[in-house]
Amino acid sequence: MNMKERFLKALKGEEVDKVPVLSVTQTAIVELMDKTGAAWPEAHSDAQKMADLALASYTECGLEGVRAPYCLTVLAEAMGCEVNMGTKNRQPSVTDHPYPKGVDDLKMPENLLEQGRIPAVREALGILKEKTAGEVPVIAGMEGPVTLASDLASVKKFMKWSIKKPEDFQTILDFSCDACIEYANALLDAGADVVSVPDPVASPDLMSPDTFDKILKPVLQKFADGVKGPMILHVCGDVSPILEMMADCHFESISIEEKVKDLAGAKTKVGDKVTICGNISSPFTLLSGDEAKVKADSKKALDDGVDVLAPGCGIAPDTPCSNLKAMVAARDEYYA
Repeated sequence: MNMKERFLKALKGEEVDKVPVLSVTQTAIVELMDKTGAAWPEAHSDAQKMADLALASYTECGLEGVRAPYCLTVLAEAMGCEVNMGTKNRQPSVTDHPYPKGVDDLKMPENLLEQGRIPAVREALGILKEKTAGEVPVIAGMEGPVTLASDLASVKKFMKWSIKKPEDFQTILDFSCDACIEYANALLDAGADVVSVPDPVASPDLMSPDTFDKILKPVLQKFADGVKGPMILHVCGDVSPILEMMADCHFESISIEEKVKDLAGAKTKVGDKVTICGNISSPFTLLSGDEAKVKADSKKALDDGVDVLAPGCGIAPDTPCSNLKAMVAARDEYYA
């Protein structure tokens, strides 16, 4: 089977010849920017550069998938947020919010899919689909509805509404969910095989497990049910308290960080409902570890039953290419 077939089977929990090794989170690193001439911040807006940089994680590092774009601000910007586009080694970030005062004026942009950088992202996915010729999976990344809602209102107001204005909290979540469904389906139409959805504001670090269970989980279920292709849910931090709830969100797979200490236990707990991607530490192994540590951590994750061997979160831009290659080599050695 080719890389695309292997990955899609692995996401569904079907038998594969070996565990895929790739990143379902941010893939761009400075070393690849220098090799391709496709650097941030230009590669966030230029479709060809976006595609060239994504492809390099496969051609130069051996990761068995290509992923674009490289931030969680594309949809937020299209819906009225102001965005600082960052630097060569710093991702874009939301700097101003269209609805900090409330939800009375919520309005979906006309022709949402033509706003901001969305056309460039869709074009880049089309280029990647053509370049990979159905052999390598094309993964589209996007912010989840919880994070989008917090960007539209501001995290401070969003958190406040969750306690003091529950109706406004639910309204902006539903509004964001509708936009996420439209955008995710457009990404699939443009050439993506899978949509990866980091939703960091859903983390237990910010929202209580009770809020996740009663309010956020139904929104994520609605999102997943409205999208016509396979999706991966990533939530940052130690998601152990919400692991079983994440498994009930109707995504094919979940992506977890190394902060979930017991990967084997997580597999036992939710493996009958979802597959698991992860959980090689992006900051402590891939960025600052050596190749021996990368291999040791990778082989342990394989021992623990991970379904897709991947970084636990977005790859830090200053990560060396050699460490990504070591993750691939570890998988190959494991099956030798």
